[in-house]
Amino acid sequence: MTDMLTAPVAAPDHAGTGAPFRVGELDGYLTCTGVTDVTHDVRSFTFALPERAGLHFLPGQFLTFRFLIDGERRERCYTISSPPTRPETLTITVKRVPGGVVSNWLHDHLRAGDVIGASGPFGQFSSTIHPADKYLFLTAGSGITPAMSMLRTLRATGDPADVVFVHSARTPDDLVFRAELEALAAESGTSVVFLCENDSPGEQWHGRRGRLSMATLGEAAPDLLGREVFTCGPPPYMAAVRELLGRAGADRRRCHEESFVFGTAAPATSAPAGTATKHRVDFRRSGRTVECDSDTTVLEAAAGAGLTLPSSCGEGMCGTCKLTLLSGRVDMQHAGGIRPREIKQDKVLACCSKPLEDLAIDA
Repeated sequence: MTDMLTAPVAAPDHAGTGAPFRVGELDGYLTCTGVTDVTHDVRSFTFALPERAGLHFLPGQFLTFRFLIDGERRERCYTISSPPTRPETLTITVKRVPGGVVSNWLHDHLRAGDVIGASGPFGQFSSTIHPADKYLFLTAGSGITPAMSMLRTLRATGDPADVVFVHSARTPDDLVFRAELEALAAESGTSVVFLCENDSPGEQWHGRRGRLSMATLGEAAPDLLGREVFTCGPPPYMAAVRELLGRAGADRRRCHEESFVFGTAAPATSAPAGTATKHRVDFRRSGRTVECDSDTTVLEAAAGAGLTLPSSCGEGMCGTCKLTLLSGRVDMQHAGGIRPREIKQDKVLACCSKPLEDLAIDA
């Protein structure tokens, strides 16, 4: 079912004291301790670290999970939906997706007691990294999970920040964390707006209808230009929100977004015919040398030469394509999928690294 793919978690920092300890990085195993239905097609999966350790992470960050499904290795990123105030119990919240190999496998097979590989935390989509007095969370579908972790953290720590939370769904039955958000809406400082496109079979929706619009955005957050904005959801939703925020005159530096879309960023099957300077990339272990120009990523160049490297998100987020650079320099524009410590150790992400000179890579 699930393969043991990674090394044990980092050693405890309070070993021998008997007290709970935390680790700053996870690269090992998690044990599923519970599965909870959230909606008809969304479930939360709770995990425990070895030795009852806790994990240091920021609200909004994610883990990269490793699975062996039907004999094939799969890696996926899932945001931690629980707050870091409960570091010993990590929860992810996953929606079934038509044709979604991993998400559907989680729903159908993962049960309490199962052990899976994971690493992280990764990501910079966090209210801790972008602190503010006022936030606007715009989410759709399972994109609610990082914002939920941030909101739970703000309220658990007594942060007085003013939060407007706008969540879009197809029907009332598809509203994720509805009851919890309704309870939080009763508290001072949290304004929650649900948007549904249609009624559900068992409920006629009397709230706001349709998709997010300038009118709804203006009513929900008339002071949005003074808010730190976090957006997460499917790509069409993200594009629509981006357009709305642009029309509203929002400062791009205060607008943050994140979306995990796999399968659409597959490496090219042939290297682009760039006119930029060409460099040699020597993959030492495989004994292959390819040409790669300065406009092409190492992953694309390898794929163009028929060399398959591990990869997943293609956007510098998940860390799946992490390699060791033996010599040479790259321009790496990552999105949080690699730690500063790893960069100092000459690790690079092939999907977002372009050569600045000839390279030798341990692959």
